[in-house]
Amino acid sequence: MIEREQSRRFRWLAALEAPALLAVPVALVGLSAAGVSATAGLTMAVAALAVCLVLTSFEASRPALRQLMPTAVLAAVAAAGRVLFSPVPDVKPVSAIAIVAGAALGRRSGFVVGALAALASNAFFGQGPWTPWQMYAWGLVGYVGGVLGERGWLERSAVLLGWGFASGLVYGLILNGYHVLGYVHPLTWQAALVACAASLPLDVTHGIATVAFLGVIWVPWRRAIRRVVAKYDL
Repeated sequence: MIEREQSRRFRWLAALEAPALLAVPVALVGLSAAGVSATAGLTMAVAALAVCLVLTSFEASRPALRQLMPTAVLAAVAAAGRVLFSPVPDVKPVSAIAIVAGAALGRRSGFVVGALAALASNAFFGQGPWTPWQMYAWGLVGYVGGVLGERGWLERSAVLLGWGFASGLVYGLILNGYHVLGYVHPLTWQAALVACAASLPLDVTHGIATVAFLGVIWVPWRRAIRRVVAKYDL
């Protein structure tokens, strides 16, 4: 009976993952267009809830310790890599590692790696209202990587590197949304476009760096993770 209830809970949470993740950009655009004065706080709450839901869904899947370990290790490596490359703006391995984790361990593990890497590395960079947004953005990168991996699309280099590059732009667009809603006053579409255009070179750099990191780690890391998955029947 308990196992049946846990299974039902997991199915409900799994079904809500995609709507929750999509609700964040919908809230960003919709509330901004409606001119809601509390848009910044409301959208941050939606992002935080989306992160909590996917993390809860991962927990509800009841992963064994042998499955948790690779996920935790990759999250720690991604966080350490972000700190290590801190002197170089927007050259970070987090997106690449989250994509590899999603492809090798599943979409939820990819999300957990990206989200926890942001949370852990902010112990060095500083926590703040940007933390839920970074957790959501890097989690989304790993989640989409997992979805693409489950469908076998990442076996094509064009898709792998294409998502690697696009992930830098997606991450930047999400963080730009947070910046615009929180700090651009008065808020107009023109001001929002100027802010996004100003960050575009850094976002492109992030995308190019992710492609470069994927080129280095994709084959050896995925092979090593798959070996662990096969050995311990994950």
